Amino acid sequence: MGSNSNKKEFFMPVLTQTVKDRLSMVLSVFSAIVFLQTLFFKFTGDDESVKIFSTLGIEPWGRIGTGSVEFFVAALLIFPPSRFVGALVGFGLMIGAVLSHILFLGIVVDDDGGLLFAMAVSVLIACTIILNLEWDRRPPT
Repeated sequence: MGSNSNKKEFFMPVLTQTVKDRLSMVLSVFSAIVFLQTLFFKFTGDDESVKIFSTLGIEPWGRIGTGSVEFFVAALLIFPPSRFVGALVGFGLMIGAVLSHILFLGIVVDDDGGLLFAMAVSVLIACTIILNLEWDRRPPT
């Protein structure tokens, strides 16, 4: 592990590019489904969604704005050329969601058994892995 090229291979040495591409696709579809599934609740003003964003002090614009960004992220994740950017924005959204749960909402919201928190953590982990897998395809700076 003396050179930079060896460091890169340290993280995922056994995955071929085909396996990386498939794993990235599966995690992207999973994340997009979670983002899209929550849109119904955000855009219809579901009681639990309104309660969450009211607790955070950003109801209704935070709920509608977050839902709009999540829709955009889901679309970015589905298309391979934009997957890195989608994972990056999704990572940011899920950091916000996880911190909101830890700092303000609690792990369990409305007796959901921690489902929303678990989904946020799962998508956060998925986006982190996607960022790693898609690193070489990131947009130029």
